[in-house]
Amino acid sequence: MALGRFDIDAPRWDQSTFMGRLKHFFNITDCRTALLSDAKLDEAKVLVDSCRTGTVPPGTTEEQLHYAKKLYDSAFHPDTGDRMNLIGRMSFQVPGGMAITGFMLQFYRTVPAVVFWQWVNQSFNALVNYTNRNAASPITPKQIGVAYVTATSTALATAVGLNLYTKKAPPLVARWVPFAAVAAANCVNIPMMRQQEILSGIAVTDENGNKLGHSQRAAAKGITQVVVSRVTMAAPGMIIMPIIMQRLERLKWMQRITILHGPLQVMMVGVFLIFMVPAACSLFPQRCSMAVANLEPELRNSIVSQYGEGVRYVYFNKGL
Repeated sequence: MALGRFDIDAPRWDQSTFMGRLKHFFNITDCRTALLSDAKLDEAKVLVDSCRTGTVPPGTTEEQLHYAKKLYDSAFHPDTGDRMNLIGRMSFQVPGGMAITGFMLQFYRTVPAVVFWQWVNQSFNALVNYTNRNAASPITPKQIGVAYVTATSTALATAVGLNLYTKKAPPLVARWVPFAAVAAANCVNIPMMRQQEILSGIAVTDENGNKLGHSQRAAAKGITQVVVSRVTMAAPGMIIMPIIMQRLERLKWMQRITILHGPLQVMMVGVFLIFMVPAACSLFPQRCSMAVANLEPELRNSIVSQYGEGVRYVYFNKGL
């Protein structure tokens, strides 16, 4: 195959299956890519762009093109092509998430500690949600501020309320409070950060990428899937780790190294996230679809009047 005709945007793995998406997200959420310099990432973008225009540099191998696309997908926004901030990238979810989650699980006993780590987590989540939004629907600084304050308040109210409520509950129940707070906040943070998509609709296209209009129902479907994915991403580590730590802390040798309990939880959460970040991202296709019959009547009628029965599904980027 001549590389000049290499379709670099064609999925390397079948995106209609969970296993195909899992391989794809294992590839682009590789946390090692977060260590690369901006210059290296920009080189990858230049190579990807040159391949798209059919001007691949002589001597370029197919493997080099695949690696360039891996770096491009891990660091550049699919809608705008702009380089995303480091902390908001999915490739930073493992190192960033393991540190924050580990300390949330370790410091859950006192209200000040709960408040601080929930605030840190929601600040991190807000940046991730903004970075991975559907960029075709702009959001104002005011909307960003309202979303951040609302989500942070929800997380703090849930965490502090449950922390006080579980004072007399079994110790394990108290250890699960951080997860309850994270799940509740995700249900608020993501829709609020992407409220413009809900209010004005998300851009939908036909299978060839031709824009057909904006749909609020498509936005609601995409955002719901993202919320489910984010909660799933956090669940195993934040539910199973407390059970493991409660049992380990009964051991005498663990009682002698209490100072290492925090770092230990961070490392163990990292093991969960290495698998759960790509697995959660793979639950639903990133290029989401919806039947024309399920769209708003106005948009549905507009599509039918222009294309008849030729367009049965619309497609959109649900974000991550």
